[in-house]
Amino acid sequence: MNLFDVYPINPINIVKGEGSLVYDDKGTEYLDLYGGHAVISIGHTNPHYVKRLEDQLHQIGFYSNSIQIPLQTELAAKLGHVSGKEDYQLFLCNSGAEANENALKLASFYNGKKKVITFKKAFHGRTSLAVAVTDNPKIVAPVNQTDNVIFLPWDDEAALTEAFKNNEISSVIIEGIQGVGGIQVAPVNFLQKIRTLCDEYNAVFIADSVQCGYGRTGKFFSHDFAGIDADIYSMAKGMGNGFPVGGIIISPKIAPAYGMLGTTFGGNHLACAAGLAVLEVIERDNLMQNAAEVGGYLIEELKKFDKVKEIRGRGLMIGIELPEELSNVKKDLLFKHNIFTGEAKPNVVRLLPALNLTKAYANRFLEAFATTLKNS
Repeated sequence: MNLFDVYPINPINIVKGEGSLVYDDKGTEYLDLYGGHAVISIGHTNPHYVKRLEDQLHQIGFYSNSIQIPLQTELAAKLGHVSGKEDYQLFLCNSGAEANENALKLASFYNGKKKVITFKKAFHGRTSLAVAVTDNPKIVAPVNQTDNVIFLPWDDEAALTEAFKNNEISSVIIEGIQGVGGIQVAPVNFLQKIRTLCDEYNAVFIADSVQCGYGRTGKFFSHDFAGIDADIYSMAKGMGNGFPVGGIIISPKIAPAYGMLGTTFGGNHLACAAGLAVLEVIERDNLMQNAAEVGGYLIEELKKFDKVKEIRGRGLMIGIELPEELSNVKKDLLFKHNIFTGEAKPNVVRLLPALNLTKAYANRFLEAFATTLKNS
């Protein structure tokens, strides 16, 4: 049997990781500034994380949600404390797509409406409804297409206001910073307008924080920069530092009912141990502050390069927009300087490193980036 060939992959076999470094099967060291799509939030093989999982595995790894799992309650309490959303409710699942799927479904249960507002260049996942609100026709199969989704321009308050007028809007889903869309930061005024209209029309504000949450921007949720509270926050990626964990936190105004949501694997013992380890390290090591400081340093230094068209982002979620003639930069960083970065097409290099990235590693990247631009 062959693998179903859907991934364009680099010919590199990573076999070991430690902190912000990874190593291939030949012993070559790489600086990881991508973290496997913003997943590695506290560094590869973080000792506290490894011990938490190992200790739990020796006890029990899984049982279903038909029994009490105190680790879930512990994770909810810690998440509420670290995020500042202590009056919210936690539902655990397995991935970002599943989190957004449940958020959209829950919103419709809440107000009985069907229409969803999303935005150009949005990416919310690949499952049925999550992909329907994703602005990429290439990954939306005919069975996923629905008339219930309204795509609006980014940062267009007039279009947003007009879309609400028929009072059919169930929810608005928006990334605080678009990741796949090229590190586009949602303007504060636009997020505040969404909050105002959702309140006026009893719609649900869904803050997709799968990539831009969990402390990456220097605040726990990037939407927090707008000084508003969403009704539902979706999360995954950095939540488990590589272990499949996802979840939504839900405003107290939305009441639960038996059978409303469900999952087999979500909130299992190992997943909760991973989630707790991540939050404990984020809190203990002040990683949100580190993300703000090291990310701010990177952003300011990157703005000094004449060949760069624009630098966007917050904290350690950074987009470097390059002119078309420098489309080789990401590849050169990897194969000439052994540095993993991401991309957003056509020409944006994405930096999504672990939140404990050091200034020394930031400088290592800046030196390689300077050399790459000079030789391009």
